[in-house]
Amino acid sequence: MERRKILIVTKTYPSISRKYKETVCTAGVLLDDNENPVQWIRIYPIRFRYLDTEQRYPRWSIISAEIEKNSKDYRKESFRINDQSLKIIRKIGTDDHWAERKSFIFPLQSHSISEIKIQSQSLGIIKPRTINKYFYKNTERKWSDRQQAVQDQLDLFESSVELEKIPYQFCYDFLAQDGKRHRYSINDWEIMQLYRNCRDKSQASSLESREKEALDKVEQKLVDEFLTKKDLYFIVGNLKNHKNTFMIIGIFYPPKVNSEQLSLF
Repeated sequence: MERRKILIVTKTYPSISRKYKETVCTAGVLLDDNENPVQWIRIYPIRFRYLDTEQRYPRWSIISAEIEKNSKDYRKESFRINDQSLKIIRKIGTDDHWAERKSFIFPLQSHSISEIKIQSQSLGIIKPRTINKYFYKNTERKWSDRQQAVQDQLDLFESSVELEKIPYQFCYDFLAQDGKRHRYSINDWEIMQLYRNCRDKSQASSLESREKEALDKVEQKLVDEFLTKKDLYFIVGNLKNHKNTFMIIGIFYPPKVNSEQLSLF
C-alpha cells in the first residue's frame, strides 16, 4: 500500500456488509504531493462508525491514508484503504464562495453522464441543465432477513448502535447539459442525516406526523434552498454490478454568485 492524500468530497449512507458488518463508500479527489487534483477516487471498505473519533473525517477534509488499487473492482477509481492508517490533515472551508473547494473539483468536471460513460469513468461531477422535479419514494422499512442477521451478530462489546433503515428514497428528475433526462436517487449521507435529525427533533405526537414533517423539511432544503439559492452540481457514481446505473452520491452546492458580486473580484 502507498500513503496518499485524498480530499473527501462525499460519503454515502452506510450499507450492511457480511464481511465488514457495515461499510461507507467514500468518494473524493486523489491529490499529488502538492495537493493538486489528480483524479476521482472511491475508497472502501471503511467501517466509518467503528473508527476512532479522531479518524472520523468530515466532508471537505484532506486525509492521508494507505491505499492500493482494488484488484476485485474493475472501476479505475476504486481503491482499497487501510482505515486504521487514516489521518486528518486539514479542513477545506467555504471562503470566497467556496473558491478553494471549487479549485479541487472543477478541473475534474464532466459535461454529462454520457461523457462520463464514454470516458469509462464510474465517478464524476456534473451540473444539471434543468431540474424537472424533486420527489421521494417509499422503501422497505426493515432490513432484509440477511441484512438483519448481520446486525444481530454485532459483538456485544462494540459500542456502535444498530444501523437504521431509512424508509424513503430521495430523488431528482433532471436534464443534463446534453439534454438527456435522468431520474436519480440521492444516496448522500448528509441528506439521509437531515431527514433523521428533522424527524427526531419533531414535537409531533405520532411517527407518521414526525416523518411527514421531516419529509417536508428535506424538500425545503432540496427544492426551496438548493434550487433558488445554490449553484447546484451532482456528484454521481455507478454501481459495481450495473455499470450503466448511476446515482447521486453527493450534492455540491456553493452559493449562487450574481454579476454584482463577480464585479468585486
